[in-house]
Amino acid sequence: MRATDAPPTLGLRQNAAQFTLLVVVNALVGGMLGQERTVVPLLGAEEFGLTGYTAGLTFILVFGLSKAVANYLAGTWGDRYGRKPVLVAGWLIAVPVPLLLIWAPSWGWVVAANVLLGLSQGLTWSTTVVMKIDLVGPQRRGFAMGLNEAAGYGAVAVTALATGYLAEAYGLRPAPFLLGAAFAALGLGLSTLAVRETREHVRLETATHVARGDGRHDHLHDELTDRQVFVQTSFREPALSSASQAGLVNNLNDGLAWGLFPVMFAAAGLTVDRIGVLAALYPAVWGIGQLVTGALSDRVGRKWMIAGGMWVQALALGLMAAGGSFAAWAVAAALLGAGTAMVYPTLLAAIGDVAHPAWRGRAVGIYRLWRDGGFAVGALTAGLVADAWEIDAAVWTVAVLTALSGGLVAVRMYETHVA
Repeated sequence: MRATDAPPTLGLRQNAAQFTLLVVVNALVGGMLGQERTVVPLLGAEEFGLTGYTAGLTFILVFGLSKAVANYLAGTWGDRYGRKPVLVAGWLIAVPVPLLLIWAPSWGWVVAANVLLGLSQGLTWSTTVVMKIDLVGPQRRGFAMGLNEAAGYGAVAVTALATGYLAEAYGLRPAPFLLGAAFAALGLGLSTLAVRETREHVRLETATHVARGDGRHDHLHDELTDRQVFVQTSFREPALSSASQAGLVNNLNDGLAWGLFPVMFAAAGLTVDRIGVLAALYPAVWGIGQLVTGALSDRVGRKWMIAGGMWVQALALGLMAAGGSFAAWAVAAALLGAGTAMVYPTLLAAIGDVAHPAWRGRAVGIYRLWRDGGFAVGALTAGLVADAWEIDAAVWTVAVLTALSGGLVAVRMYETHVA
């Protein structure tokens, strides 16, 4: 029997080759996002003459909305039709994005490119998350999510840094976006030719699934409708709904960091390459940190990692608002990355802990709908507050919301991980 015909088994070691391939694919997904982190906010201000903060954040607003919808569809379609077709579809949608950014004659083209980027990110990133959860089984879920998110956001950081240097040397266009074109071609090729379907692993876990003995999950059986999964994940089930709101607020502050921090740094007189360093530092610490925090949540649990991470992010945002130099902003960016690293893989692992294997893909998609809807909420909130009272006020506002979100997790969420 060929290896590809062997019956599925659960575990990271048993599925090392496919898991590693999916890590690489997710790094390419992150690179598609990273091509925008340094350059696009500056493009709006310098090439298209956008003056209002709200107008300049429209690209993040539409990115967040389209990615949120795509996350939901990725989970639903992945459970219904299989994971691989959704992954390939996401990469097909990504192909035009760097070309639109290179040739955009107006800001409307950039906004349109970010609609496609959001759709692509939702389909590809959500699917790689679910496929890794499928492969590893329940025992090392946090570690698996740490590797997944470390690859994605590590690539965001490297690409943000690289595009900053390219933009400083060759201009804002086209050089930085040629990286995105290469990432899209490679991601589509690997996903089409090398990635294998993982639904048989879901069937195996479903067949051996044992309900938890604490009584909390007796209502979370395998026969839930799409509407019931949405209600449980969004509002009713304490851990799932707590994770959903924390994810939304987490990406609310990430939307702020993406859209307004480069503009704030430029206004202080920093060069594009130094802005690129700051834009890369936050996701770099975030990405690398997840190699530790994901596995740590498998040992110490999910709840206090999430609540603590939200409070660390709130502190970092306060330091960012109070800072006024490259060194101060670098410290705040690193701390923001550390807090986000505590939260990001742990939230995904918590969703995997609670959701039944039969509707886990849908639950992940709904969680990510709320989480990435935070980009849209953050862009709108930060833009309106910054237009009314300047950027510092927007940063302080988001810091308070982040601290309150951590408090809600501390009060409402129960520990989801049982060793």
